[in-house]
Amino acid sequence: MDAETTLATAGALSPAEAATLAGLDGRRDAMLAQVLDWAAINSGSRNLPGLATLADRLAAAFAPLGGVATLHDPAPVTTIDATGAEVPLAHGRNLHIVCRPDAPVRVLLTGHMDTVFAADHPFQACRWLDADTLNGPGTADMKGGIAVMLAALTAFETSPLADRLGWEIVINSDEEVSSPGSAPLLAAAARRCHLGLTYEPALPDGTLAGARKGSGNFSAAITGRAAHAGREPEKGRNAIIAAADLALRLKALTAADLSVNPARIDGGGPNNIVPDMAVLRWNMRPSTLAAQARAEAAIAAITAEIAAAHEVAIHVHGRFARPPKPMDANQQRLFDLVKDCGAAIGLPIGWRDTGGVCDGNNLAATGLAVVDTLGPRGGAIHSADEFLCVDSLEERAKLSALILCRVAQQGWTRGCVAEQES
Repeated sequence: MDAETTLATAGALSPAEAATLAGLDGRRDAMLAQVLDWAAINSGSRNLPGLATLADRLAAAFAPLGGVATLHDPAPVTTIDATGAEVPLAHGRNLHIVCRPDAPVRVLLTGHMDTVFAADHPFQACRWLDADTLNGPGTADMKGGIAVMLAALTAFETSPLADRLGWEIVINSDEEVSSPGSAPLLAAAARRCHLGLTYEPALPDGTLAGARKGSGNFSAAITGRAAHAGREPEKGRNAIIAAADLALRLKALTAADLSVNPARIDGGGPNNIVPDMAVLRWNMRPSTLAAQARAEAAIAAITAEIAAAHEVAIHVHGRFARPPKPMDANQQRLFDLVKDCGAAIGLPIGWRDTGGVCDGNNLAATGLAVVDTLGPRGGAIHSADEFLCVDSLEERAKLSALILCRVAQQGWTRGCVAEQES
């Protein structure tokens, strides 16, 4: 073990680490300028022109790091429309950058360029709430996170440790809608790498997300039979009633390890016609894989029972796109490294479980250890009150830069579930 590694293992900053982090001193304003520039571009998940503009802007910002950059087309995706038809659903392209792919240890860094704010949403501009709190669309979630990722990598690439570590970046365009078009790209990158760093925002007090529930979004297209509601209602098969029955039966599955949210019913028409079409949409959040399996089996059983009872046809579309992410030993060891890095720079690191989901769920499902809230501190995300704690940009960049330095020195063994079972 060389002197640099000995110091890093002991917790104190080595000279190489100290020099790397010093390169981030005074970077707040430059990082803020990037956030303001990117937040001015509407990049709602369905705004394909805006996403394309931001993807080009990000590719240019990351270009000085080197590596091979590619914009990947999304995988084909379908959805159920309001009439019950399965139709294509377009998503934006995804930025992928690879540097030193032959290095013995490789880190995957991920972020997303999309926001929940559509092109016609009233929340489009940034404003200062106080001298250090910026309100704006995507400032915390996660254009601020992308700025942290870029600054950390920029600092790390100046270090003499850089040649020891390879990295991949995936910045996708559809994370806020469960990453359906980018899921194959994320999974492939996760399987090539040894650990993952994702740049969702930390909570305002700096707390990170630990274990996460999973999430599945589903639609059921229900086909009944139309009839005159007054003259011969008995000849009809009411799709709205079947949808309501399904919603109630699904909601009844709620348990300590599973939440169910029936969210919307489309369908129906004039009051004098028995409705022959309805679409029910719902979300389910399991905290364990066992709960997810139980939910999948229940969906199949309940829809079959309701189809028979109401004499309707039911087509279910959707899946658990985000598997649960438990805080197991594989995840804990990376959190311990992050906590040690925080302590070395005077930054307390804590975490707590959450019902929210992100790409960290998908990365962890491949067996990758991943900490997924390494972005800046912020809050009120997914609302017009979203805010970024600007003073956290520099501190969080230093945290990530130090994590990269420590991994470069100490190495990392991938704790892949598949490898452990083989």
